[in-house]
Amino acid sequence: MITAYFDGGSRGNPGLAGWGAYIVDDDGTVLAELSGALGVATNNVAEYHGLIAALQWAADHEVTALAVKGDSLLLIEQMRGNYKVKNEGLKPLHMKARMLVMQIGNVSFAHVPRERNKDADRLSNVGMDANGRS
Repeated sequence: MITAYFDGGSRGNPGLAGWGAYIVDDDGTVLAELSGALGVATNNVAEYHGLIAALQWAADHEVTALAVKGDSLLLIEQMRGNYKVKNEGLKPLHMKARMLVMQIGNVSFAHVPRERNKDADRLSNVGMDANGRS
């Protein structure tokens, strides 16, 4: 089973935002470290971009079983279908993530404490730091 950790953040909310995704296999071998800058966005938008990047990586690498972990209870519960997506800005991101989940097939979602999401958090900070750089 491949595990994808995701995170996102903004310095200010909204503020300069970035996302990160950290993907490992069963043995803990790092398969990918992904990050990106978003310019000005909210924390939740940045979190969704981290999630989508992880899901897109899995789809591109023909992964058929994926465990997704993140410290955003909101996103995890939205992806599980337990929370409605009320924010209009998040709806298209949620739909894109759902489409990728369907493409992959077997995807589980688990909420983890922030301490267990340090690599994705580090990568989201790389993304935030990249704002304004070309």
